[in-house]
Amino acid sequence: MLFKNSMEANDTLFEDLRSIDYKEAWDYQEEQFQRIVNAKLYNRENPGESKPVVHHLLFCEHPHVYTLGKSGQANNLLIQDEFLKKINATYYKINRGGDITYHGPGQIVGYPIFDLEKMKLGIRDYIARLEDVIIAALAYFGISGERLDGATGVWLETSTPRARKICAIGVRASRYVSMHGFALNANTNLEYFNYINPCGFVDKGVTSMEKELGEKVDTD
Repeated sequence: MLFKNSMEANDTLFEDLRSIDYKEAWDYQEEQFQRIVNAKLYNRENPGESKPVVHHLLFCEHPHVYTLGKSGQANNLLIQDEFLKKINATYYKINRGGDITYHGPGQIVGYPIFDLEKMKLGIRDYIARLEDVIIAALAYFGISGERLDGATGVWLETSTPRARKICAIGVRASRYVSMHGFALNANTNLEYFNYINPCGFVDKGVTSMEKELGEKVDTD
């Protein structure tokens, strides 16, 4: 069975996919995205017999993989195919916003597949809510997360030369339904970020909860 754990709360289904291949998770996202879109279209055409629109929130981690958003620059991947194989990593061009990022073991990845129209949220407000959630989670561990003007995601010490990203955010929204999401560096091997310009930046670093706290965190 693919899914290790799931639970329902109100109109949201939570699933913990644990460690899963990136493409397998992407395909599953697309299925759930289309399910919500189809329900919305059906309800508009059949107002007297509406179907429930159930939001879907996936948590997982991936084997080493680099993903490039639709507005990203391919030259922000700094290595060739042979080296990708050497470090056991894969590479995908995908349909979210943003540039290039890395996913790997020890990273908490969240994919909210939500009807933003039902939530009465625009895409900018939705991204801000995602940032709020990560900032609050980091605060629980004593880490002070911040926003950086002109860049999505959650950062540390943004007003200093040591500004560094701890959580990347990249989403896609169509018919007011979201997919893709966030990648929080918990116990992530940061060496893999040396092979890209993370999110297109060449002058800013990345970090993890483990690095900031000096010890591994319990990702569960």
